[in-house]
Amino acid sequence: MTTEQEKLEIIYRDQYLIAVNKPSGLLVHKSPIDKHETRYAMKIVRNQIGQWVYPVHRLDKPTSGLLLFALTPDIAKYVSDQFALNSIKKAYLAVVRGYTPLGGIIRHPLKETAMFKHQKKRIEKKEPQDALTLFRRLAISEQPYSIGRYPCTRYSLIAAYPRTGRTHQIRKHLKHISHPIIGDAKHGKGNLNRAFTEHHDSQRLLLAAIAITLTHPVTHETLHLQAPLHNDFQSALCALGWSNVKIPAM
Repeated sequence: MTTEQEKLEIIYRDQYLIAVNKPSGLLVHKSPIDKHETRYAMKIVRNQIGQWVYPVHRLDKPTSGLLLFALTPDIAKYVSDQFALNSIKKAYLAVVRGYTPLGGIIRHPLKETAMFKHQKKRIEKKEPQDALTLFRRLAISEQPYSIGRYPCTRYSLIAAYPRTGRTHQIRKHLKHISHPIIGDAKHGKGNLNRAFTEHHDSQRLLLAAIAITLTHPVTHETLHLQAPLHNDFQSALCALGWSNVKIPAM
């Protein structure tokens, strides 16, 4: 008896690039941070298309959405350079605590994140790096249950547009303005996350990469890619009354 091979939804593919829709809870590539995990997107896509793939950017394990790979080392370098120069535009969707402003700019320097103990002292000596995130509010919801001193609990649905690429940038920036992302175990509020799970049966970080715009490495035309939300994210939106919210184009 053979086991059916796991596959990811392909958003775009040509002879140079492939973009897939990564689910929440899946690593991009093998990592010593999670050394017991054997499932990762790079391996799944490689087996799915029968070809080696090269990651050009990363999504956190709990973040879902658009993940881009190159199909040759030269193409990977070209696209990675675009990411390094912040010339690639990215859009994310997030559910956060409270009612955010209608829109805003978060300019708050961020320190590099230490992944291992031996990195901690070196990173602590480094200065924070410039980081910039734009956001706009798409919808609000008030739910009839209490967390802390307030009789009801409020949420916002936002689109976030990072203009720099720091580790956990959107998560850290939204925490900085006191609107942490729901389901964020590292940068969020534990009591809020537990209440959301209890009332809405959501088990994930409510952050999704929904769009990327880049210059194609060979044709040099503008390539705009969009990924639909996974069912677990859609269910959370429906629970908050946002099933008909229009997701903005970038």
